[in-house]
Amino acid sequence: MRTIKVGIIGSGFSATSHIEALKRIPYVEVMGVVSRSLDKAKKLAEQYSIKYAYDTVRDLLNNKDIEVVHNCTPNFLHYQLNKEILKSGKHVLSEKPLALNSIESEELVRLANEKNLINGICFNYRHYPMIEETKARIANNEYGKPHLVSGGYVQDWCLYSSDYSWRMDSSLNGPSRAVADIGSHWCDTIQMILGKKIVRVFADLITVHSRRQKPYKEDSTFSNERHEQFEEVSIDTEDAGHVLIQFDDGLKGMFHVSQVSAGKKNHFHFMISMSDGTIEWDQEKPNDLWIGKRAQASELLVKDPNLLSPEAQALTHYPGGHQEGWPDGLKNLFINFYDHVASSNSNKKYNYSTFEDGHYIMKIIDAILKSNERGQWVDV
Repeated sequence: MRTIKVGIIGSGFSATSHIEALKRIPYVEVMGVVSRSLDKAKKLAEQYSIKYAYDTVRDLLNNKDIEVVHNCTPNFLHYQLNKEILKSGKHVLSEKPLALNSIESEELVRLANEKNLINGICFNYRHYPMIEETKARIANNEYGKPHLVSGGYVQDWCLYSSDYSWRMDSSLNGPSRAVADIGSHWCDTIQMILGKKIVRVFADLITVHSRRQKPYKEDSTFSNERHEQFEEVSIDTEDAGHVLIQFDDGLKGMFHVSQVSAGKKNHFHFMISMSDGTIEWDQEKPNDLWIGKRAQASELLVKDPNLLSPEAQALTHYPGGHQEGWPDGLKNLFINFYDHVASSNSNKKYNYSTFEDGHYIMKIIDAILKSNERGQWVDV
């Protein structure tokens, strides 16, 4: 298989996570990285044996050997940079959200189609083995028709008023925080599992800290460091929220998001109730799938490729008892995406989220914000 050469825009947590996952794919070479700080780009390039370090996106896009670009920048840059990448004729894999609103994301979908370029959004949770196993069992009607869906995504990194990052600034992160940053993952994953679209929402969003302490020294998103020098700033995005949802076939459910729940670090979870069973999954225990029964003992299915469907086996790289988690889900996403880049089979189906999927998530986020403002159901 030919070597696919890749450029990375960004130098933070997302960028390093992408680089490390790409290093695990033999036919992919990370060739260039760009940061606002050339020194930071050079340090990252040296650390990961990357050939080129840039301080402008244009220089990276002018490298004709680079075929694919990963956009790992703050949210407010996604729309403009994704557009530049597509116009340069390169395939693109963007961190979510695709843009700050559905008007921008719709334009990106249109441009990607016009350019006939491969495009993806980094919704990585759909690429866990036990997620794929859930999808396969529901598709095979093993427990009957789903009649109720619930779950959420809960963290604690915004618990205190002294917690601050650029994500609290709506001009940089967009008009939604908890829903857009983590609720979007839940919506994408549950839609993929069920093969259904969320079409109506009723939202109640909560801002626990209307004012926060913004340090003069910028920190990474999940830093626990306390600062003596800061300014108090107003916050206009949500710390938490509850959302009622309805799918296109009438199925109803709810999910909640929180970035202010002490002790919950990355508690992405769902429960799907069906006519003869319930499936429950928790990202903090990613190799376990709880299968609830009424007339017999419930079951805990532990990840073992010998016990999984062929679809889930394809995402499992280690034997039973060898745990796989967040970095492996990201790797599976990239394998799926780069299989598409390398393939000449235009009829093959791929499971990664595309710009079209990302655009629909933006429409859901827009509807949630409108619903919270109006206090009523809103169509997506």
